Amino acid sequence: MDLLPMGYAERAWRLQDAEAIAEMINAYSKQVSGRETVALDSVRAQLEMPGLDLSTDTRLVLSPEGELAAAGFAIDLSDPHVKVQASGYVRHENQRRGIGTWLADWIEGRAREAIERAPEGARVSLLQTTDDRDESAKRLLESRGYEIVRHFWRMAVDLDDAGSNPVWPDGITVTTLGAGVDLRQAYRAGREAFEDHWGHVETPEDEGFERFTHRLRTDPDIDMSLRFVAMDGDEMVGVCYATPREGTDETTGYVEVLGVRPTWRKRGIALALLHHSFGELRKRGLHACALHVDSESLTGATRLYESAGMSISELNHAYELELSPGVELSRTGVEA
Repeated sequence: MDLLPMGYAERAWRLQDAEAIAEMINAYSKQVSGRETVALDSVRAQLEMPGLDLSTDTRLVLSPEGELAAAGFAIDLSDPHVKVQASGYVRHENQRRGIGTWLADWIEGRAREAIERAPEGARVSLLQTTDDRDESAKRLLESRGYEIVRHFWRMAVDLDDAGSNPVWPDGITVTTLGAGVDLRQAYRAGREAFEDHWGHVETPEDEGFERFTHRLRTDPDIDMSLRFVAMDGDEMVGVCYATPREGTDETTGYVEVLGVRPTWRKRGIALALLHHSFGELRKRGLHACALHVDSESLTGATRLYESAGMSISELNHAYELELSPGVELSRTGVEA
């Protein structure tokens, strides 16, 4: 592993670093995309996520003046430890000094620790996502052997032009997580809805539920009245979770999750949930709504969003580095 430039130092993240980390990520995203993509309170909530060990899963680099120069993380929170998610950011004025290479070395070293925790014979890989416009990040990842395995789109719609009169199938009603809904049932419905999405890895329910409820409790961006649940009698059949802003943009709402359990698909529930969300966001004075989606969605989500008037505004690439060959435990296709 290469050394940092003289005068630079590294250490793990601390809770009190949240503001500096959010500011740096937003400076990066604004440089690349023209948008700020994270809110300070959301970063604070994520730093306290159950299962995240700041001392081992995170690193930041400080300049000789003691200012934040770079930050990165590598996490594999749940069994089986076969997919490590990572990201790294280098402040613009500290680029081209080898800091990005140092951070990439650290991320890969941390990620390789997952191999010992993974099931015997399982394939283990490291995933990082980057904006198509970030040429330096793409060059760095490709030079280290990463390959593009998936493309993701940001799609958006002007709410003045979007449909907001949902057509609910017979017997389907809508409520919110703030209406006495069983949160465990809501978590299970969302989990089942995404079991056949690319990259899904089955993980212990209790661990996932703990992280699900932690965010509901701690992230101020979460408005329970914008977290919608479709019901078929007593059965929870679909979910659509929206937030009243995208990053720091308080004019644009954001759909974090939209999914319908397989048995209830192809009935128009997802489109009704989306239109219902558009209407509620517009009532709050928002002008647009955005989301991110797998460009080759195994469940046809891109066609749904296009039918709702959404269009592509950004392209991101998922880069993968194989850490250990073996049997692939994540979802790569839909069974016939």
